[in-house]
Amino acid sequence: MKHRIGFLFNHEAAHQVSHLAPMIPAIAGMSDDIEIDVFASTQEQLDLAKAYAGTVENCNFTLLTVPALYNALDKLLNKVAPFKRVAMLKNNLELFRDLDALVVPERTSLMLRDVFGLEHLKMVRVCHGAGDRDVAWSSNISKFDLVLLPGDKHRDRMIALGLVQPENSAVIGYMKFDALADENIVHRPFKNRRPIVLYNPHFDPHLSSWFDMGEDVLEYFANNQDYNLIFAPHIMLFKRRLHTSLTNRVVRWRKDVQERFKDCDNILVDTGSPACLDMTHVRSADIYLGDVSSQVYEFIARPRPCVFLNSHGADWKRDPKYKFWTLGPVASSIEELDQALKQSVENPQEFKPEQQKLFKASIDLQNRSSAQRAAEVYCNFMGLSECQPQPLKKYG
Repeated sequence: MKHRIGFLFNHEAAHQVSHLAPMIPAIAGMSDDIEIDVFASTQEQLDLAKAYAGTVENCNFTLLTVPALYNALDKLLNKVAPFKRVAMLKNNLELFRDLDALVVPERTSLMLRDVFGLEHLKMVRVCHGAGDRDVAWSSNISKFDLVLLPGDKHRDRMIALGLVQPENSAVIGYMKFDALADENIVHRPFKNRRPIVLYNPHFDPHLSSWFDMGEDVLEYFANNQDYNLIFAPHIMLFKRRLHTSLTNRVVRWRKDVQERFKDCDNILVDTGSPACLDMTHVRSADIYLGDVSSQVYEFIARPRPCVFLNSHGADWKRDPKYKFWTLGPVASSIEELDQALKQSVENPQEFKPEQQKLFKASIDLQNRSSAQRAAEVYCNFMGLSECQPQPLKKYG
């Protein structure tokens, strides 16, 4: 009997696909007795998953749908709850019923088992990102049968918190890095050699620097020809107008980028192209400017200066949520930003030791691809002896 594994991409944006989709061909190559189903809630996600899967034969691709009324309701309700994501699960329940396991990069899918009654379904989670915010340690992670993690930092803390056990968790690296065809090829979008700063604010209305400092940051670069700026925020910032944080009881309206900034020769505004997803901008920049996005860990794979914006008055120095703010100077004003950028240009290696140390703890890269490691751990955990996987303990 064939083993049926599903991969589900159930989000409004496609940013989670590259964290999981490289595992599709890796799993397919383990055994002819594995049948793969890939599900996506948008055509963009499905097309990207197909691109990662390549010429895999034993794989079915399905675009999930919901009634038109659900799409209308989602425009109202998704400000406070992932309405459409839940509707996608409920409306397509029969597609998941015959699966042995479902691999996901998020937590909403747990409802398939906990709410909608698919009690037999093994749930496997692959983290998307390697950040330090509280969401990384959410209590419902403990409901997954298997959790695949980017590095020891996450696994050690999850074990300490009782979210996972040594036998149902493993460090497999960061599959998004598997997709880099040639990491030595760097795109330079400007015609000069001035330092390129990547401004990458998060979408969280409480933590993001965009809502209180964003326009001032763009104004600073518009009036400063010492730098080039790529404004490429978290992909979700410009997916919605209204952003809410139930935890902090904050609701913020997201402004558009003024056209005058888009007309500046030294500013590139990109709020959602493929370059925001495939690390093109991350690899192009000389300096990272952000707040709480875990994308900073992708940036420091090649150590470079980082600057962080504390627009919300965080008392961050002893707070583990801001661990990555130790990787560069922290600025609370445009004046401090100016000094931090000058410091970064004058001494670009200042934080290199800290960056290398934290990257190694956060993302464990080895000679073998992260996708292959994930596939072998999966087969071992599921008891698929025909795959001849290596022992799980070697990946922990």
